[in-house]
Amino acid sequence: MAAQNKITLFDLASKDGNRCWSLNPWKARFVLNFKGLDYQTEFLEYPDLKTRLAPHFDPPLDTYTSPTVQYTDGRYVADSKVIAQTIDKDHPQPPLHLDSPYLTKLEEILPNLMQALSGNYVPFIPKRLLNEASVPYWYRTREAKFGMKLDELEASQGGEPGFSKAEPLLRQVTDALKENPYGPFFAGKTVSYADFVWAGFLIFWRRIGEDKFTEVLKRSGDPAAHEALLKAVEPWSERDNH
Repeated sequence: MAAQNKITLFDLASKDGNRCWSLNPWKARFVLNFKGLDYQTEFLEYPDLKTRLAPHFDPPLDTYTSPTVQYTDGRYVADSKVIAQTIDKDHPQPPLHLDSPYLTKLEEILPNLMQALSGNYVPFIPKRLLNEASVPYWYRTREAKFGMKLDELEASQGGEPGFSKAEPLLRQVTDALKENPYGPFFAGKTVSYADFVWAGFLIFWRRIGEDKFTEVLKRSGDPAAHEALLKAVEPWSERDNH
């Protein structure tokens, strides 16, 4: 594995000049920005992920995804949580607080929340965010995953039914975020990886479109609490395109 001067973050390309949009790459980007590490970004189209990354994993992975990072010593590390654990071990200050109970709670809620909201984001990503090079890949893989055309997914699970299904879960996150009265972070005045996970989720919805983002905030029961979190993490979300 050849050494390099900077960490490389492999992020997902988008048609607005490549600005980080997906919630999982945002987790890794937040960590790199928070730790103050020197890194560069290589934006990839979905069909190019395996071609670019597979030669660097032995044994091979089941799926090649973003985020993946290449360390300065040449190591390749995949999966946002593993990346966070690896970076926090190698660069312990400032700490990510990966043992936070708020992170555990978010990791329990998010899979169900994303499933509930699938009709409100999966059909819109190729229309609003992806370059043409990634659009056929997205339709092929997501239609196989959901067992239906994405137009059918939007019609059956999008709009009001999807947001209503997600609302109780969004309010659980709001309750957790407001549990500590000293805010704006989950742990009050102390920022942690849990904040980056949730901020990545919120930025993801904002990147899909203000219409969807506004509805997610409304269904949370307290938009101001989530907007305050986004404001508080701006020092680490400002860098989104390199």
